[in-house]
Amino acid sequence: MSVESPAPTGSYLTLEDGRPAVRFTRTYDHPVDRLWRFVTDPDELVHWFPSHAEIDLRPGGTITFSGDPNMPESTGRVIAVDAPRHLSFEWGGDELHFDLEALDEKRTRFTLTNVLEAENTAARNGAGWEVCLGALDAHARGEEHAGPHAGSAAPWQEIYRRYIEAGIPSGAPVPGHG
Repeated sequence: MSVESPAPTGSYLTLEDGRPAVRFTRTYDHPVDRLWRFVTDPDELVHWFPSHAEIDLRPGGTITFSGDPNMPESTGRVIAVDAPRHLSFEWGGDELHFDLEALDEKRTRFTLTNVLEAENTAARNGAGWEVCLGALDAHARGEEHAGPHAGSAAPWQEIYRRYIEAGIPSGAPVPGHG
């Protein structure tokens, strides 16, 4: 008997400037400063982010990505930093925007917006972020998790299928899948 994966939690949207994006929102039972470490500290990112990331945490700073089995080592540029509320940076042709909003002293709303270089990457990237954010969810709860590269244990393909069924733009090549 197979366990059915949950429905996609990401939403596809077109930003005011016309660029396509996928967006995810979660609420965590942690103060905003703790969530800030989840998105900026390499020792925290390793638990959920798809690449090892070293960030020069200032506008114009370099971010180095390595260790992703499906992607070559690369660098990006930090676009904006407003600690502990906002971080955005370039990754490949995309932009990642992390927005943190303290709901009270112990809870934070986390929003990840992946601004896409190409519309047809929405389903692929959305499914990938579902797996990564599942790892972040587990890490935030203090649970052990195999991380974003859990191999066959990661439900990526089923999630990707669900994104396509939901009409999210697709068709981009999938790294590591022929």
